[in-house]
Amino acid sequence: MPQIRRLPETLINRIAAGEVVERPASALKELVENAVDAGATRIAVSIMDGGLNRIEVTDDGCGMSPEEMKLALERHATSKLPDDAIEQVATLGFRGEALPSIASVARLTLESRPREAEQGWRCVTNHGQVIEEGPAALPPGTRVRLEQLFAKIPARRKFLRTPRSEYAACLDVVRRLAMARPDIGFSFEHGERKILSLQAGQEIEERVAQIIARELADNGVSIDQERGGMRLTGIAGLPTYNRGVADHQYLFVNGRPVKDRLLTGAVRGAYADMLARDRHAVLALFLSIPHEDVDVNVHPAKTEVRFRDAAALRGFIVSALRASLSTGDRRSAQAPDSGAMGRWQVEPIGRDDARDTMHSIFTGRDWSAPATRVQSPISQWRGEEGGVSALPHGRAELAEEISEDAAQYPLGIARGQVANTYIVAEAEDGLVIVDQHAAHERIVLERLRAAGAGDKVAASQALLMPDVVELDEPACDRLEEQIDYFAELGLVIERFGPNAMLVRALPASLKGGDPEALLTDLADDLAKHGDSLLLGEKIEHVLATMACHGSVRAGRALNVAEMNALLREMESTPRSGQCNHGRPTWVKLSMEDVEKLFGRH
Repeated sequence: MPQIRRLPETLINRIAAGEVVERPASALKELVENAVDAGATRIAVSIMDGGLNRIEVTDDGCGMSPEEMKLALERHATSKLPDDAIEQVATLGFRGEALPSIASVARLTLESRPREAEQGWRCVTNHGQVIEEGPAALPPGTRVRLEQLFAKIPARRKFLRTPRSEYAACLDVVRRLAMARPDIGFSFEHGERKILSLQAGQEIEERVAQIIARELADNGVSIDQERGGMRLTGIAGLPTYNRGVADHQYLFVNGRPVKDRLLTGAVRGAYADMLARDRHAVLALFLSIPHEDVDVNVHPAKTEVRFRDAAALRGFIVSALRASLSTGDRRSAQAPDSGAMGRWQVEPIGRDDARDTMHSIFTGRDWSAPATRVQSPISQWRGEEGGVSALPHGRAELAEEISEDAAQYPLGIARGQVANTYIVAEAEDGLVIVDQHAAHERIVLERLRAAGAGDKVAASQALLMPDVVELDEPACDRLEEQIDYFAELGLVIERFGPNAMLVRALPASLKGGDPEALLTDLADDLAKHGDSLLLGEKIEHVLATMACHGSVRAGRALNVAEMNALLREMESTPRSGQCNHGRPTWVKLSMEDVEKLFGRH
């Protein structure tokens, strides 16, 4: 029989390192978190070749004495748990595994100096073995240098990605930690290039916009909501300011960057009726919650957390996000497409003889666009066909006089309609163009909600014959716990034996739906999230479809009174800045932009 034996300490450390140190970015995360926990006000990060060859983190924190440095390199030794209450963890690091795990798979140089000490101390370890100790000259704080990661473990090193991929992961780590602590200054260098330089003492919104995208400040809303000991702060992008992937969603719990399915599901639910399914919101959310209500001891990487009351938390995040977005609900991402703006600047007459005439009228000056600016799409913009310009699709009609209270109309006064689709309005500060179908689609959806067909749907459609849906027992148990909640939404079900549910009525807006598919999806959603927004999202999808078919269609001619009525209703309708699919319902050209088109500015 094989003999049971104790593993050597070096092998134990390497096994532990396999959980903590997966790649250079995970090692960098642990080192920066240590610097944050040390009370640093400035953290400098420098890497080479994506962190594969060198990572260096320097801070101005409390520093360590030689005795503390020696202890810090031992497993399960930490200063971050003053007692045994692991459920009350308030620091980023707390396991006491990071430094010894990193030291067991790389060459680690640790230098530190407490503020009261006259000199610092250096300790160098090479894959778990201390090879050098002695005094070191450095200012108060700590400097950690990591080199030759996995040099003696080629099986691990060959699975690392390219330096470019590892650099991207390291940059993401620094960005997330920098967002979590705007009170700390961060700098990040890759080789000879300086990537980030963030000053200490910034506001959260300023720090987030600087890291994610500067235009987020103009296309986002601030969040500050509280409920029952929970607080949600941060900045959320308008639905019209979205991305094709979800890599610009940054989530934090008690200052700790996390990647949690419950939180991402709540974000998706909050934006459910404002974004297309293949688009994702841009945001940074900071959740503060009592430490006893969240378990951060789930995984060594500390990116996963578990909540005591997941259902209440998800409901709070969804309602907080919706409430905050409602403060900017009539706004939309205002930057017009650059390609479209470029076409505005091209002289629209395409015939050579007309250009020659314009040339002679203006005393020899050629006012036409340079030849290099004329590209293939321009002919489509000009409406040319066989050298003959197409007739314009607009129409002239007597417009309303500008009233004295026009300043109260952010979307202005209607001046006409183009292509029977776009309303052109004159506002006090610019030119507004409205997509009439997208705008009315949002208005109709909000009317349906206001009539009681939105978040809580009381109306239900009783089935002529109750439908029996067979599921496994745990799924039935989860559904049974939510019977009262489903009844408020119009879904009437009851337990029918250990492995089945009886469906007596469906929500009126889901009339004709498949009860079996619906209950199966709800049970799966409950198993995944602990609470269900899926039914509400299904209802929202139906309402959005109804709104789309019941709204003013593109191609319908409107008179001026109808145009102005639509503009006034948009100004009083929640979330009217975007349609149900996340596209903007209106754009504005400031007077300054209009003047630039004609060379007046």
